[in-house]
Amino acid sequence: MASLKRIDMNGADCGTVEASDRVFDAPANEALVHDVAVALMNARRQGTHKTKTRREVSGGGAKPFRQKGTGRARQGSIREPQMRGGGTVFGPVPRSYRQDIPVRFRRQALCCVLSARARQDRLNILTGFRVDAPKTKPLAQMMDRVAPEGRKTLLITAQTDENIRLSARNLPRLTVRTAADLNALDVLRAVRIIVQEEALPSLEERLS
Repeated sequence: MASLKRIDMNGADCGTVEASDRVFDAPANEALVHDVAVALMNARRQGTHKTKTRREVSGGGAKPFRQKGTGRARQGSIREPQMRGGGTVFGPVPRSYRQDIPVRFRRQALCCVLSARARQDRLNILTGFRVDAPKTKPLAQMMDRVAPEGRKTLLITAQTDENIRLSARNLPRLTVRTAADLNALDVLRAVRIIVQEEALPSLEERLS
């Protein structure tokens, strides 16, 4: 069993918690993590980029100037790609960037990155955590105590809590995810991982 450090809302050491080796002591697999992270980032792309081709731009019904005698290269339309205001050759069109990644690979990659943070001593279990009212200041003060380095922190909760969501939305270095919604990209983008103690069983059940 993996041993994870337990802390309270004041950042004080409260011993350790035994956790699943399969989730928090998984072997590293950089290639798998890279593939899953790229797929997750691609899935967030809108893919709505679009440029007009020659047949879509307006104008160009007649030759811009006569064929011979001008000393210029012959042109058949002002909407040719080489003309100013002309159409784009092989320009971007709306498309989906989504990649099919098996659920098993997504879960394995999440275990890899969680294990890496645990081995780096950057993953802690938070006990006694609750937010009674949607206020940003108390949550910000608590995060300063449990994550004193002030870098990007990921807070994993057991379930969606409106008070936590409203309190955290104005904290730029804090990201809140539930155990059910967590993915590998969220962990990769955070330096410090704080797991609510009540969320640990749900996380282990999902990934084991």
